[in-house]
Amino acid sequence: MVRGTLAAVALLAGCATASWSFADAISKQNPKMANMLSPGDGRITARRASQLFEEAPSPDPQAPAARLAQTALRQDPTAVAAIDVLGLQAQLQGNVEKARRLFAYSQFLSRRDLATQLWAVEDAVSRGNVASALRHYDTALRTSKSASALLFPVLSSAMTDPAIRGSLIATLAKKPAWTDNFISYLVDNSASAQATARLFAGLRNVQVPISAEADAAAIKGLIDSNAIDDAWRYYAAARKGVDRRRSRDAGFGANLSTPSLFDWMVGRDPTLAASLQRSEKGGIFAFSTTPGAGGVLLQQVQLLPPGDYRLDGHSSFLEQPAQTLPYWVLNCQDGRELGRVVVPNSKESNGNFSGRLRVPAGCPVQTLYLIARPSETATGVVGQIDHVLLSPADGAITSKDRSEMTNPPEKIR
Repeated sequence: MVRGTLAAVALLAGCATASWSFADAISKQNPKMANMLSPGDGRITARRASQLFEEAPSPDPQAPAARLAQTALRQDPTAVAAIDVLGLQAQLQGNVEKARRLFAYSQFLSRRDLATQLWAVEDAVSRGNVASALRHYDTALRTSKSASALLFPVLSSAMTDPAIRGSLIATLAKKPAWTDNFISYLVDNSASAQATARLFAGLRNVQVPISAEADAAAIKGLIDSNAIDDAWRYYAAARKGVDRRRSRDAGFGANLSTPSLFDWMVGRDPTLAASLQRSEKGGIFAFSTTPGAGGVLLQQVQLLPPGDYRLDGHSSFLEQPAQTLPYWVLNCQDGRELGRVVVPNSKESNGNFSGRLRVPAGCPVQTLYLIARPSETATGVVGQIDHVLLSPADGAITSKDRSEMTNPPEKIR
């Protein structure tokens, strides 16, 4: 008899444990059902109270959500979700001090509760306390996997304010775990090109690494928004020693993982095989085309002041009929062509080529292209260029220019 009684008790206990485990497992997806299965569990009761409050927010202390939250706290005084319900209700009642006390208690119990951190952010913002708001942003982003989807868009918009951006830079200077994810978010989702570029520049100043991809995105965003001078200033700060009167990376030695519009960018036409490659002297640009194919092989955005310019370069392995030789062309941003320089066969002049171009007034942005013309030869167009420089026509090529032709320039870090 005793043995049978003990077996029955064990069975009931097992059923109760199984019921609680199942209820706990589904409590986030279906708090109502979980509460029916385990009505005495404070955490589950709190989740149901939170669900009711989301469905029908009310300042009434006798509302179902409020009464259930009180029940949850009697069952478990550490049920954070119930405290959040009562705190939000106090806010609706206009009792900010009570809300602060409740959320302070909630934060004392758990820094991982996202609702608590979000309320703290809003409270800090309402008091104009930017530093406090960013501390709670930081806490939420470090402790909640879902926080970034909610907070990154807000931070992106808020950082247009210089004071907020400055505090954000100070926060990111400590390199919290979400730093790289936020930078990556801004690459694709910037609310303001100027604010993003200033944030990246500020971060670089405090030794936070900025990827080549982020630099390229910042520069493109500024150019697309017609902030041309800002784009150049950003680029010049990241790449020391550049001169807007000259093309960059004459010797193709930068070897950038993600080039910006101010760097050499290889064409993307699949019928054209083109690549920047390392060499013993620095770098080369190698290209080939399929028979009958042509198009952009290489390009770089320029900000040349009005005036006369010369293009100097050197090729190898190029052998084509005159009508299918590739050429350099400088185009104004508005579509005007400013001049061409044909690249002759490499056997001519030992592979050296040069030509003159003129930039008129009213053309502040240009793009230098290397264009392949269609060739019906069996091998298409094949060649290499190991240096090219666009520079003012009235000045000789400087020692720095010559050095850049054989030594890689400093990368954008």
